[in-house]
Amino acid sequence: MIKINLLPERPRRRFAITLPTLPGLGLLFGALYVLAILGVGGYWILLVREGRALTVEMAQMDREIAQYQAAIAEGNRYKKEKEELERRVALIELIARNQNRPVYLLDTLLDTVPPDVWLTSMEEKEQTLKIVGSAFSTTAVADFMANLKNSGKFRDVDLVVSRQDLVKIPRLVTFEVTCRFDI
Repeated sequence: MIKINLLPERPRRRFAITLPTLPGLGLLFGALYVLAILGVGGYWILLVREGRALTVEMAQMDREIAQYQAAIAEGNRYKKEKEELERRVALIELIARNQNRPVYLLDTLLDTVPPDVWLTSMEEKEQTLKIVGSAFSTTAVADFMANLKNSGKFRDVDLVVSRQDLVKIPRLVTFEVTCRFDI
């Protein structure tokens, strides 16, 4: 179906705002537009310069960081060397302190051994001294142990083993004594 409108066309009312026309209004807006472009361009140039300055500053800080890292690495190396030297000095002092210990031990032990006692071996482990020997009698072994206790240098004197060989003549007593030696 086709419709035909035969009514006359009504004029439409348009609402329009009319500004007063001022002479040079176009020039004013043009000048404002140019000023806005110049302001944005100037701000952009300022930001570019600031970015370059920050890039230069970052490069300088990276160089400083590299220098500081080298200094820190050298300091750590010196610290490790110092700890190693301190450990070595402590070991040398310990060895120097204990260097005379065997001399004192043998000298003190020599004074405690009775004439009829023979020492066959001596071993020190973890500050415990193990003395193995032979004697003509158990009395001599008891005298040896009493001499060790009375010397004041030997502590915790204990008889571990005492055997008498009944087959051989003279009948020897083999013994094993443990004690601690204090300087």
